[in-house]
Amino acid sequence: MTTTGRPHTGSEHLIILPDRAAAEGLAEELAEEGFEHVRVVREAARNQEHGEDDHEVEWAVYVLDTRLPDTEGGGAYEGLRVRFTEVAREHDGWYDEPGDPRPPAP
Repeated sequence: MTTTGRPHTGSEHLIILPDRAAAEGLAEELAEEGFEHVRVVREAARNQEHGEDDHEVEWAVYVLDTRLPDTEGGGAYEGLRVRFTEVAREHDGWYDEPGDPRPPAP
């Protein structure tokens, strides 16, 4: 996912949440923690098992972490992946890593 139309350096993360207020709150928390590229976007919901588009619109927190290398960033990257998966589940959402062929973190 390249949201600006130009290549990026860093790891991308997308945390899908069903509630706009939760998405905005999470984005604010992450910005306060030092993530510089965080924003809330509207995201068409996908059937998680089949990758099919649904007609619902969900809210997503998009994070581009330029502190880490591109997608396969080792231990620190995996730590974010697990953390974002847990945060998403706490809010009845899910974690969707753009372009990652691996299954979601457990």
